[in-house]
Amino acid sequence: MKTIREFTALVERECDGYVVLCPEFDVTSQGDTVEEARRNLAEAVTLFLETSDPSEIKSRHHTEMFLTRFD
Repeated sequence: MKTIREFTALVERECDGYVVLCPEFDVTSQGDTVEEARRNLAEAVTLFLETSDPSEIKSRHHTEMFLTRFD
């Protein structure tokens, strides 16, 4: 049975498309739309988790993140 895990996607408009970051693993992707960027990021994270050495996954996995704003 496949385990479903949720991760964060930070999306930023850039020129004619969108750049998206998964801060838990410092993995990025892009797309022409927000939804395409999110799908591409999900694929990139999946490939990272499937192909990386467990020690790399552990060292890059950020479990404590805080989102705040400042001026």
